[in-house]
Amino acid sequence: MPYMKNDRRGFIKKSGSLAAALSIGGIGAYSASAGHNTSHEHNTSAGDTNSVVSTRAPQKIKWPLLEGPDTPKLTLNSSPNATVERMRMIKQIGADYVLMSGPPLPWTEAGLRAIMDRFKTEGLTVINMMINGYPNTLYGREGRDAEIEKIQASLRAAGAAGLPIVEYNFYAHRLTEGYYNIEGRGGSGYLGYDYNRVNPDTGVAPKDLPPKPEEGAHTKEELWGYLTYFLKAVIPVAEKAGVRMALHPNDPPAPISRGSEQIMSSFKDWRRLIDIVDSPSNGMTFDCGVSTEIGEDALEVLRYLSSRDRINHVHYRNCLVEIPSTKYVEVFPDQGQVNMFAVMQELVRRKYRFGLFPEHPRGLDFDKTHPGGGDFAGYLYNQAYARAMLQAVLTAEKANNI
Repeated sequence: MPYMKNDRRGFIKKSGSLAAALSIGGIGAYSASAGHNTSHEHNTSAGDTNSVVSTRAPQKIKWPLLEGPDTPKLTLNSSPNATVERMRMIKQIGADYVLMSGPPLPWTEAGLRAIMDRFKTEGLTVINMMINGYPNTLYGREGRDAEIEKIQASLRAAGAAGLPIVEYNFYAHRLTEGYYNIEGRGGSGYLGYDYNRVNPDTGVAPKDLPPKPEEGAHTKEELWGYLTYFLKAVIPVAEKAGVRMALHPNDPPAPISRGSEQIMSSFKDWRRLIDIVDSPSNGMTFDCGVSTEIGEDALEVLRYLSSRDRINHVHYRNCLVEIPSTKYVEVFPDQGQVNMFAVMQELVRRKYRFGLFPEHPRGLDFDKTHPGGGDFAGYLYNQAYARAMLQAVLTAEKANNI
């Protein structure tokens, strides 16, 4: 896309290379120069020169501005078995919604209610569960019909229990072997990805890794056939149950993953997905990070999917891309190429109303020295950033109506 190419050329011109940007202060300087504006009246979105907010209008708006029926719902991840202490930690930093992996198949209404009611007691709503455990369906093997029946039963249970979103993946293989650690701002941990980088321990690049025996090697059309079979069986059940399914795109978006072509690694693939079964229940997780990593304009992807009512979950994170799909770095949300304000603004304007997960926290020293908390400080940073973006957008939108 022209937007991505121009953005990347501008980045390379300013910093010389991704490596230069990752030097001390490099990313911060790039991010600051990209968004600097000293005007007393500010554009409210990239490229929207007609939408201007007076500096006095926001003063008339009553605070606090929080989620409403037609706004994104800030969400954090949790274990279904989270302790009360952990749930209180989530609630204390401003998240009212949680997502998690679901129980083993098949789900039951009673089983889901037991999980959801525990969180409800602490003021948290379970908005999304990930469904897992269908390898025969992924690879078109004998036994997939039995797996699909369990998924159909699980969707009915989700609808009866009041769970609105069921998320899922359809990887032939997830090529996580391409990830490696990079030292970032202040010694924090960034996550790099390089499809062609030779692993110093194995001497093999991710692109050259052989298929795993339990997975095999598959062509795109094979996998599209398996996914189509799955969707035509489960989406009508989900729709009838009042449940929306959200397929997460390939992350990382490697072109070939241990011998298998990937079918959710391009915008073209995502458009094909939502055409297989014409229903809002056949939707996606919109990930502005992955959208950028594959070389697309995240806002254009958002607008396309949203105009068709196919965004059923959102992952909100940032990155710096050197080579689309094969070489990039995941950074703090305030440092990357994605205009996070514009993404939030578009979601609000289009009245997106499901979960927004500020995911992939960066590695912080505090979390390393407090192992019982997991990545909690990193998530705290992401959650606070997302809350600030949401409140800034809501302020701007209300100011425009004064």
